[in-house]
Amino acid sequence: MSLLPGATRLRLGVIGAGLGSAPHLRSLEDLASEVEVAWVYGRSAERLSAVATPAGARRTTRLDDILEDASVQAVLVLTPPNTHLDLVQQAARAGKHVLVEKPLEIDVTRATALVEACETAGVVLAVMLQHRMREAALGLSALLRDKQMGALVSGAASVRWWRPQSYYDEPGRGSLARDGGGVLITQAIHTLDLLLSFTGLPERVTGVASTSPVHRMEGEDSAAALLHYANGAVAVVQATTAAYPGYPERIELNFTGGSVTLEGGEMQAMLANGTALTAGTRQASGGGANPMAFDHAAHRAVLQDFVRAIKNGSTPAVTGRSALGVQQVIEAIMESSRTGSGVSLQSGARIPVM
Repeated sequence: MSLLPGATRLRLGVIGAGLGSAPHLRSLEDLASEVEVAWVYGRSAERLSAVATPAGARRTTRLDDILEDASVQAVLVLTPPNTHLDLVQQAARAGKHVLVEKPLEIDVTRATALVEACETAGVVLAVMLQHRMREAALGLSALLRDKQMGALVSGAASVRWWRPQSYYDEPGRGSLARDGGGVLITQAIHTLDLLLSFTGLPERVTGVASTSPVHRMEGEDSAAALLHYANGAVAVVQATTAAYPGYPERIELNFTGGSVTLEGGEMQAMLANGTALTAGTRQASGGGANPMAFDHAAHRAVLQDFVRAIKNGSTPAVTGRSALGVQQVIEAIMESSRTGSGVSLQSGARIPVM
């Protein structure tokens, strides 16, 4: 897994030219010394004309232009979730390394098949769950690796975001068939994934989900859950896109050796010995009416890490296997809401991160 002979930059293709492609394309421009964008694929010429493609990139509505180009070593898959499995399988068969936008797919079964397709083909798979690469998250990860916080006691994750009805009026948005659901799998997935990267998978999940009078949509716009951990710790999750005008996402974790809060890109930790630690800075996350109102630095960090993993033969920071955990928990919350009963997960499991 290295660059082609004589190449100084990784050549890749971008599959998808919708709303979510903007931070990826900006990040690729920042990484122009390391990455050469060969192709940008969109489902229509009109869609392609609406995006600013990197210098030298060719636009195409024919996916095979990317898959058949032997000089293209990697692809970014930025299309709706229900298209990911088929596209990633095609890319893996063509020997292309893959970075896929979250979520992996619309359900755990399809997400697992996607991960296995890349493992079978021997290609790198990374996932755009960029909150793990924020400075605040990396700071807390370092504290946990150094065992400075002790054992988990309790925690909470809150995502109080806002989306106007016009957001859900786009065909397919917030639907089960295209997106796999609503607020949990589309918005709160970032914060929930980050929480799980620190705590591992819970032993059992109890949850409820509903669609409020604020929105007309198939999926849920409000959800709450209780995560039960094997050591007796508990964590509460709240997620909604019906909290006008939108607030910073927040994670609170209490350990035997201190407590920590992450809010809007900033970490504040207080150790039991009196030491106070901070990391990161406040930043927007797209929690208001404009979902793209956020800095793309964390996107760039995930992309740069993906490129380095290909060049060096290393494991990317956000692997496909590690991204399966958050989809398991989301599916468990929704199942618990449907049945009114708690749902058991693999006891004591750890999600491999960084």
